[in-house]
Amino acid sequence: MDLFSNSYFVLFLIIVIGFVLGRIKIKGISLDVSAVIFVALVFGHYGVTIPKDFQYLGLVLFIFTIGIQAGPSFFESFRMHGKELGLLAGILIISASLITFAIYYFFGIDKNLAIGLLAGSLTSTPGLAAAIDATGSPLSSIGYGIGYPFGVIGVILFVSFLPKILRVNILEEEQRYKDELQEGFPEIVRQYFVVDNEKVLGKSLAELNVRFMTKAVISRIMQGDVVLAPSPEIVFQKGDIIRAVGTKDSLERIQLLMGSPTDIEIPQNTNIEVRSVLVTNKNVVNKTLGQLNIFMAFNATITRIRRSGINLLPKPSAKLQFGDKLMIACDKEHMKLVTRFFGDDDKKLSNTDFLPIATGIILGILVGKLSISMGNFSFSLGLTGGILLVALVLGRTGKTGPIMWTMTGAANQLLRQFGLLFFLAAVGTSAGSSLVATFQEYGVELFMYGIVITLVPMILTTIVARTFFKMNLLTLLGTLTGSMTSTPGLATVDNMVDTDAPAVAYATVYPIAMVLLIIVIQILTML
Repeated sequence: MDLFSNSYFVLFLIIVIGFVLGRIKIKGISLDVSAVIFVALVFGHYGVTIPKDFQYLGLVLFIFTIGIQAGPSFFESFRMHGKELGLLAGILIISASLITFAIYYFFGIDKNLAIGLLAGSLTSTPGLAAAIDATGSPLSSIGYGIGYPFGVIGVILFVSFLPKILRVNILEEEQRYKDELQEGFPEIVRQYFVVDNEKVLGKSLAELNVRFMTKAVISRIMQGDVVLAPSPEIVFQKGDIIRAVGTKDSLERIQLLMGSPTDIEIPQNTNIEVRSVLVTNKNVVNKTLGQLNIFMAFNATITRIRRSGINLLPKPSAKLQFGDKLMIACDKEHMKLVTRFFGDDDKKLSNTDFLPIATGIILGILVGKLSISMGNFSFSLGLTGGILLVALVLGRTGKTGPIMWTMTGAANQLLRQFGLLFFLAAVGTSAGSSLVATFQEYGVELFMYGIVITLVPMILTTIVARTFFKMNLLTLLGTLTGSMTSTPGLATVDNMVDTDAPAVAYATVYPIAMVLLIIVIQILTML
């Protein structure tokens, strides 16, 4: 048919069929977007091809958007328990790589095929992109296609049965996690106090510097029957009622400074407005609350910052990020000025500026071409590694002058899936021409090797995590699925528990595992 010689028609036909098949679930398991590569393999087997330009366009968009999204969590992941989680991800990736090296060194499997098998067994599409970029061989795609199915199913089965194998009570682990979380992110609450400390009477709010002294925020004051928004010049009198917002510890310090807790509540003053305001003004992004000092400028008080579903205390040292949601209290006269100051334009959250995207990709390509030579050993990041590294740095930087490097979640997801679909369809048709012959020669043997690469590293990582780190099982499950870059695995775990522990661990280790896998693939290629 003439239509099958039309690259655009074939490209989108593969994508449509892949989407339809990817949504079919068998006992809760589906291939999702990865079904596209299997459809493309079939088309490629029958002689249909898609130009390489689509492959590389998809590759750069996919890798760049992943790096931009992962940048902040990648560099922040070493805080708190990040080092432990990163070490576990390293154990899993390196052990899988050593097994892969043994397979092609001792059993005579083609190296390019084995590297693709590694990426498929770890269900890593960025790994496949790196393998194709490093090897330039369609055998990598075939190895990926052979290793991927059990990579998906194996992770799901492993995390499903691990609690029973370890004889761990999920409910007890959830409670343990909640107790640990409470220590790391104390709950923010509000409480009323009556001013009866003689040492603060006759002093202004600015003189007392309450936020610095207590780490809590005074959001409302009642003097007699008059309700006031906090302002620097307010002078405290005996019997004043204040409403403070903060953690349990900070409210205890408010009590020591100001006076006793009270059950008397301050009624809402019609002149005082409390509302959430979105940070969409580029000029305030990356600046601290202390630098902005809206309390002195607008008589406005930020009582909390909501970011990624977590309430944060508005410390003077807290840096604002694009898309933060601020809870602000001030009089109606100043609220319009405050909202204009921070932006509060939800339309900007859906806008995407292509200048930073194009600039970032150009920088990534240039960095990828840099070569480091040490004697006979020469190393370069290549197209994939260069773009990923630059995107991680830019994602962490967030803003340079007037340029915003970050993207909204919706924009990032759209561009990433766009790139991924183009990439999978192109590499699949390229590999499909030799798929049957390769599977006839290596098929069953490679499938068994793929099972080993999938299961053995997870078993080893589990032993280390439980024996040496005494890690909470929920965190471990998220670490395993993140290290395997398995979104279906994470979905399975999420259905097992009622906390976000697995998702937090997944988000922490995913970028680490992704970067490390790309590096080891580069090394395996050169061995």
